[in-house]
Amino acid sequence: MNSVQGLLAASVISIQNSCFVYPACQNCFSRLILDSRRFHCLKCGCTGEAKDASYRYRLSLKIADTSDVFDITVFGGCLDPFFGITAENLQRYMQDFNQLSGETNTESSTRALVHAVETCFIGKKFIFGV
Repeated sequence: MNSVQGLLAASVISIQNSCFVYPACQNCFSRLILDSRRFHCLKCGCTGEAKDASYRYRLSLKIADTSDVFDITVFGGCLDPFFGITAENLQRYMQDFNQLSGETNTESSTRALVHAVETCFIGKKFIFGV
């Protein structure tokens, strides 16, 4: 799944979701089911302590080249340079920020992060490996 079949130069039109980080299975990279104490992967059956769950980036974008519009999703560590930190650290920073600020509703910090990501990506041209 990591083999690039071609390159596409395109501009980002919009961000398709507000969840850029997800708890990921270390074996198969599928989204983990988390509860307060444990995690479970529905795909491969991996389980563990919730505090040990790892996180990955998942950025869904609407992009356009000179002739077409595409929906794509960019996963993993290739987004580390754009965010400046790993998905694991971003998740930890967001949790710490919400805890330190006494936020019970994480909507305002999520909105701020979405705005920052939109500012950094929308209207910019990138080369995507597809």
